[in-house]
Amino acid sequence: MYDNPLSSNPTCFDVTITDHIAHIVLKRPEAFNSMTRAFWNELPAIIQDINDHARARVIAITSTGQHFCAGMDLSVLGDDAGFFPQGEADRETRSEHFRHHVLHLQTTFSCLDQARIPVLVAVQGGCIGGAVDMISACDIRWASHDAFFCIQEINLGMTADVGTFPRLCKLIPEGWMRELAYTGRRLSAEKAKEIGLINDIFDSHEALVAHVLETAREIAAKAPLAVTGSKVMINYARDHSIQDGLDYIATWQAGMFSPTHMAEAFRAKAAKEPAKFPDLLPIRKHM
Repeated sequence: MYDNPLSSNPTCFDVTITDHIAHIVLKRPEAFNSMTRAFWNELPAIIQDINDHARARVIAITSTGQHFCAGMDLSVLGDDAGFFPQGEADRETRSEHFRHHVLHLQTTFSCLDQARIPVLVAVQGGCIGGAVDMISACDIRWASHDAFFCIQEINLGMTADVGTFPRLCKLIPEGWMRELAYTGRRLSAEKAKEIGLINDIFDSHEALVAHVLETAREIAAKAPLAVTGSKVMINYARDHSIQDGLDYIATWQAGMFSPTHMAEAFRAKAAKEPAKFPDLLPIRKHM
């Protein structure tokens, strides 16, 4: 069972942890799983808890209903949300205040990218607006045949600001990035696979989720230290030059190359049985 870090059960997610896999499910299908105010607080709390306490070796995110997620709920931008403070402050001071709200929203998805363990996501139906920001921060994406992706912000008269541009530019060709960003057109699952946004397409939501969880089980069976090292190196290579990446992996291996984990992998293969690897240690953030 998952011991939820929140003071009460999440309103937007169900979370289970079984066999080293944390399965996070968006659970508001009647509202197309839109991102309410609670969403922006609950998701990072859940991810950070799983990550910091080493509760799982992989995270799988799936959804319910017709659509994966309809993006930000408009209530988040309501007058009482604090985004647009009123009062005697001048425009520049209010703008500085607003910047910190945007940075807070960005951390909701940055935690997926920064997590020590892989984050897998399954998309069915619409993946709209903020949902594109979300999946862009995940490690691997799959979709059902009815999925579509839309940078909805341009259709609302605004620029996407929670992670779409910095991350999506690294995932798909620039021409497609610009077309989607400028027009707000829908990207079909077929085209998303063609340009590399998703790895594969499935005929049904059930088959999609089954594949994601099976992949999660496969990853969870690997040495956790080697998996987290792979994620760190992939992210570092994405953000740095080739030479910087080569230097960093050499430094990482100098401290974290593990002959004992390799020996266990060889032993298990020879014995034709699952390997037994140690989990990552919890991160102690408070004295």
